[in-house]
Amino acid sequence: MSNQPNGPSPHTTAVVLAGGTGQRVGLSIPKQLIKIAGKAVIEHTLAVFEDADEIDDVIVLMAPGYVPDVERIVAKSGLTKVSRVIEGGATRNETTQRAIAALGEGLADGEERHVLFHDAVRPLLSRRVIADCVKALERYQAVDVAIPSADTIIVTRTHGEDGEFITDVPDRSRLRRGQTPQAFRLSTIRRAYEIAAGDPNFQATDDCSVVLKYLPDVPIHVVPGDEYNMKVTQPVDVFITDKLFQLASTAVPQQSDEDAYRERLTGRTVVVFGGSYGIGKDIADLAERYGASVYALGRSTTGTHVENPRDVCDALEKAYAETGRIDYVVNTAGILRIGKLAETDDATIEEALTVNYLAPVRIARAAHKYLAESHGQLLLYTSSSYTRGRAEYSLYSSTKAAMVNLTQALADEWAADGVRVNCVNPERTATPMRTKAFGEEPAGSLLSSEAVARTSLDVLLSGMTGHVIDVRQQDPTADASSAGSFERALAAAISADSAEDAA
Repeated sequence: MSNQPNGPSPHTTAVVLAGGTGQRVGLSIPKQLIKIAGKAVIEHTLAVFEDADEIDDVIVLMAPGYVPDVERIVAKSGLTKVSRVIEGGATRNETTQRAIAALGEGLADGEERHVLFHDAVRPLLSRRVIADCVKALERYQAVDVAIPSADTIIVTRTHGEDGEFITDVPDRSRLRRGQTPQAFRLSTIRRAYEIAAGDPNFQATDDCSVVLKYLPDVPIHVVPGDEYNMKVTQPVDVFITDKLFQLASTAVPQQSDEDAYRERLTGRTVVVFGGSYGIGKDIADLAERYGASVYALGRSTTGTHVENPRDVCDALEKAYAETGRIDYVVNTAGILRIGKLAETDDATIEEALTVNYLAPVRIARAAHKYLAESHGQLLLYTSSSYTRGRAEYSLYSSTKAAMVNLTQALADEWAADGVRVNCVNPERTATPMRTKAFGEEPAGSLLSSEAVARTSLDVLLSGMTGHVIDVRQQDPTADASSAGSFERALAAAISADSAEDAA
């Protein structure tokens, strides 16, 4: 190993290797262009690096003939860190060599650069792994990512028509399953490939093995990977990854300080449907305290019925006429009807679907033109029951699942208009609606509506879009601050299974 020279940290580039095809998943297009959770696999992967502070820029090595497809994805998604999309080679090694050549362009003599090579078809990469790899490069020249093998590994040999037979069973405690990214100082990986070029029998399936073979004196540090950093290779992987994205939630954004809230909300207009009580009222009160013009709308206060499209349009028109803008539209209105579907009358079904589903759809449609003008945000609400329907909650759970899908669809649909759409997923919260449904509950067992409102304000002021943001008292995962999307999904499922919640 060698210590990093003193001075500023080297420029860090993520190289996304997207040279594979879709043959093993039974498609005629490269597997990195398969749509999962509404976006191409490679778009999910690139978004992870876009959001990683440790990454300065991204280069994509794409399968021959598909470079324009990636360029269109990058342009549409606003992925500003992607600096180049280059056609990959016929093999993994040739593709890496093309990346190394591109990385070396314009570098001064002796100038170092850090590089992370990552498979485009590993879209569930966590920010934690990226940060750990970049940190490790401060001390080591080469870094791999791996996880312990949960399965016993056997070594076999084929004996003609008799099939395979076991020849060895290695000690599982020393075996690891390699993942990506694989990270290097550019000078190291470049030197390894220069030496390998002189070997007429050179072939390798990954880049760390090139360093291991041709630079045997360079230690390769191992960073712990993640079980959910899976590679989309087989047809079942497409299904599993899609489900993981469906469950994945986003960590709560960082809170602003008091001055920042005032600076960003003064002169803005916030319209809150369901603002008579509970979370909606608390959001309205907070926003108003920080200088926003707030329109808190509800049945009992302003006579606004979200199920009435005319009421929704009138409320938005009034707010715009009086302030000249609408920056944020929030809908916390909802009803909770518990009971067996077969025993539920038509009027109750109609009410639940109209208030919990049709109303948000109509609010979104009516709000779009105002939010497109201000480049604002629509904020919706779900509950952890969206991850799995439960007996006697069929109407509530299904409409809350619809809010997640609506959020993700509109975020994609409205991205070109500069409109952000997010969805807050509160843990069981002390609201009048919940009290009406469940009665008084033990003190301290519920989130306060003020806490959910504060997080909602942070989401409104963030740049995120298309996310489901969990608000929880305590994350069941060991370290919530570094938990990845799958860990948070498990946390949501654990919390949801322990008790039904109501926003």
